Amino acid sequence: MNIKENLKNIHNNIPENVTLVAVSKTKPVADLQEAYNAGQRVFGENKIQEMVEKFEVLPKDIKWHMIGHLQSNKVKYMANFVDLIHGVDKFSTLKEINKQAQKHDRIINCLLQAKIAKEDTKFGLSFEDIEEILNSSELKDLENIKIVGFMGMATFTDNQEQLNEEFSALNTFFEVQKLKTVSKNCQLNTLSMGMSGDYQLAIENGSTMIRVGSSIFGSRNYN
Repeated sequence: MNIKENLKNIHNNIPENVTLVAVSKTKPVADLQEAYNAGQRVFGENKIQEMVEKFEVLPKDIKWHMIGHLQSNKVKYMANFVDLIHGVDKFSTLKEINKQAQKHDRIINCLLQAKIAKEDTKFGLSFEDIEEILNSSELKDLENIKIVGFMGMATFTDNQEQLNEEFSALNTFFEVQKLKTVSKNCQLNTLSMGMSGDYQLAIENGSTMIRVGSSIFGSRNYN
């Protein structure tokens, strides 16, 4: 496995406007450093404690993305450095992120997680729930967060037609909301869809950010 070559191959196959998030959860610091040395600057973790430990020892120009399901009571541990939080699926979580960001005089970027998969196991908001949040008068009071887009995880399936439908539905919703949303702390420009197995299809359906782990670092290590 050659991390540098893997990164090069992915970058050669995605448009310039698509951000590659290297999903580094469970991977040792040495692997992240190797990816960093190859030019990668955006890393995604799903456990806050692990992300904090890596943040402390790795170069400070890395952009850290929290990609896992987020528990509000843990936001405070990463509020001083996290660049983007992918999986916000409650308004109460937005309020907690705002509160913790305020303490560090920061604005934290957030993605609202839309439920597009047909599986019951996936977290996420319905499109109606997202619209309710975006139109909420309370949202305007949260001056230390910025909603920059949406994130969606498709069903774990080989059915390309189903994946296409799910990605397409979120892209259509995203494009409509981009035109409708006019708020200082809500500027929609990011659509995070697609992982190692389906990112090409996600990009075809408008994704501007992909989360890739195994295609860069190899199979995941399970703790």
